[in-house]
Amino acid sequence: MTSGKVLIIGGGPSGLESARCVAELGGEVVLIEKRERLGGTPDRESYAKLTHHWRDASEAMAEMAESVTGNKKIEVKYSAEVKSISGEAGSFQVQIEAGGIAESIEAGAVIVATGFQHFDPGRATQYYNYYSFPDVITLTDLEKMLKENKVVRPSNGETPKKIAFIQCVGSRDRQIGNEYCSKVCCGIAGKQAIELREQIPDSKVMIFYIDMRMYGYWENEIYWPAQEKYKVNFVKGVISEVLKKGDKLLIRGEDTTMSRPMEVTMDLVVLSVGMEPSAGTRAVAQLMGIQQNKYGFIESGGAGGLDPVATSRPGIFVAGAASGPSDLDDSIAQAGLAAARSLASIRKVMA
Repeated sequence: MTSGKVLIIGGGPSGLESARCVAELGGEVVLIEKRERLGGTPDRESYAKLTHHWRDASEAMAEMAESVTGNKKIEVKYSAEVKSISGEAGSFQVQIEAGGIAESIEAGAVIVATGFQHFDPGRATQYYNYYSFPDVITLTDLEKMLKENKVVRPSNGETPKKIAFIQCVGSRDRQIGNEYCSKVCCGIAGKQAIELREQIPDSKVMIFYIDMRMYGYWENEIYWPAQEKYKVNFVKGVISEVLKKGDKLLIRGEDTTMSRPMEVTMDLVVLSVGMEPSAGTRAVAQLMGIQQNKYGFIESGGAGGLDPVATSRPGIFVAGAASGPSDLDDSIAQAGLAAARSLASIRKVMA
């Protein structure tokens, strides 16, 4: 039996925007979220400000969540996961478990918005000593500190005066298999460097990069202000290791501009970790029988390769970072398209 409902999996930015758009276009939505609250990675990881609009992340996610929870056309199920799916476009039968209770949902289309996870820097890049030295942290660790306006060295609770970012940790790395650029890390590091200089005015901040990839408007909104106004020092180089030197951290590598070795001591080292497909993305893709690319993200593009929200299974669409590294603007744009395409697929079957 044909169903007019759209099932959306994931309550992060792309899932929330997909739900809102489907409802505004006259459709009905069942949104399932595996956590007990909405907001996705920005909420789970306690993001401070969003790149590149500099909005308070908690405020923005609450606004997006409210647009969903306050809509009568949208039903939200928390602590929920998909267990199985059968049927075809226009008539899917989906078995879920929500709050420990098994349920069956009939849906005409599905949008997968299961997002990403941050690369674990201790998994393969042990030479950065993420698990050995408490003052080696990640972008997400620093984001939590910035949100609380309390950036300190985990080892002693003191305010750091010399802070370094190391770019492309878990991205553009053939050795570990993540050959792709994660797209947002340069912008986020630049944003955080500006916030550091605002919160700790007498600090010295350095960003070590292979190539600085500030795409779109980030060049003028982040890159140049970071250098010219906030005096962040960008150094083109490759870092080989992070070691202890007394109560400091010693960074060793190569200054590729000058073609010479370099050593600098720092109080705090921030690893700019890239994006990987979340465990939920991998699990849902396998459960639903939709193709993944060689990195584990959901393969999008459709038969002609020009539909960025189509998957290999008709009637199932993808939005946001479940299909590959995406910033917030990209995720929301894809969510709107996925909403439109899902309703169009249902109405085509019903016609």
